[in-house]
Amino acid sequence: MVGISKTLLRALLLWVLCLYTAQTVADVLVKGVRVWRAPERTRVVFDLSEAVQYNTLRLGNPERLVIDLKNTRLHASLATVDLKNSPVQRMRSGVRNGNDLRIVLDLNSAVKPNSFSLTANERYGDRLVIDLLDLDRGPPQPIVVSKPALDDKRDIIVAIDAGHGGEDPGAIGARRIREKDVVYAIATALARLLEKEPGFKPVMIREGDYFMALRERPAKAREANADLMLSIHADAFRLKSAHGASVYTLSERGSSSTFAAELAERENRADRIGGAGETYEDVNRVLVDLALTASKEASERASNHLTTRLGKVAPMHKKRPQMANFAVLRSAVPSLLVETGFISNPEEARRLNSPRYQQQLAQALFQGVKSYFEDLPPEGSLLAWQAKQKGKQQTHTIRSGETLSGIAQRYQVSLRAIKALNGLRGDNIRVGQILKIPG
Repeated sequence: MVGISKTLLRALLLWVLCLYTAQTVADVLVKGVRVWRAPERTRVVFDLSEAVQYNTLRLGNPERLVIDLKNTRLHASLATVDLKNSPVQRMRSGVRNGNDLRIVLDLNSAVKPNSFSLTANERYGDRLVIDLLDLDRGPPQPIVVSKPALDDKRDIIVAIDAGHGGEDPGAIGARRIREKDVVYAIATALARLLEKEPGFKPVMIREGDYFMALRERPAKAREANADLMLSIHADAFRLKSAHGASVYTLSERGSSSTFAAELAERENRADRIGGAGETYEDVNRVLVDLALTASKEASERASNHLTTRLGKVAPMHKKRPQMANFAVLRSAVPSLLVETGFISNPEEARRLNSPRYQQQLAQALFQGVKSYFEDLPPEGSLLAWQAKQKGKQQTHTIRSGETLSGIAQRYQVSLRAIKALNGLRGDNIRVGQILKIPG
């Protein structure tokens, strides 16, 4: 009888152990929680041991967001999460239905929640992302194409895009130097230089350490009516010997080299790494597609100026401007992507992390931008007005619907003079073409 009892006891213990082990294996673990604040939203990220089934519920009076995670346990501290400048006042958790985890976000203001899961990639494991959209957030304003008056003295607007940010650190270099930090430092230094220069106004696309989807970046440049956008990066490559800076323009049909194509493919994965959440569809898609053609010629002209100036302070990976299909360059605004160097190269990473070298790069980019706009000042700008006062030649970029006769009338010059100066035999012109205007 005693022997039978021991056998039954062993069997019972084995059965309990198997159940416990199975339950432990099946549990999803919340291994970490991070919060990122962006201008129009707050992002809450849960790092998971594997994919999870979940539900969310928004409650009012007081404002709360309830997140129920199926068969999940919390293996992270909610008390240490930085909630500064966010609408989340407090995070708390509890067990529900025995094995489920409930996390409650106590909010100090109403938000619109948007949630989605991200599968594991080369940088992170599985994640659950909760975007808390500010309720006063609205869709972007329609793009308005206006013709500035010839006697305007407006500022030239330069949009500066520091690549990556927030969940997406970009490339990681020696001593854990992060691309997102390096390029943000260069971008802010460039913005300060432009701010001091009469006739220029910088607009920072990313104004802090937070994630932005690739298509949000050119959209912000368009909303700012930018004359040029610079997207600043510092990439990595599998060979540590790779070094040097490069300037890229958009090519949707092919790249300058296999390396350029590989680089663009890596940069275009940023949305997958950082997690692209809800964005508004572009209601002006047709207009943007038309304007994209117009931006290419200006981008190519600007790339030559920046490549020349950058080569004076940095070793160049390619001495001529390159082309590749970068998603961030698909814009109606003339746009360039600047690779300031290879953060995977130990020596170059050391220089890129130096405030002095960052300032030198910013100065070179500033001189390149200034040189380009002095050569081709946008109509209605202070630089165009100054050029006119000095008797210098003006230029005009063809927009959709314009005619040669209309342009001649606008600038009060003869049609024959415009044709002769630009070597035109007929009246045919194309969108994006830059014409010289007789003085």
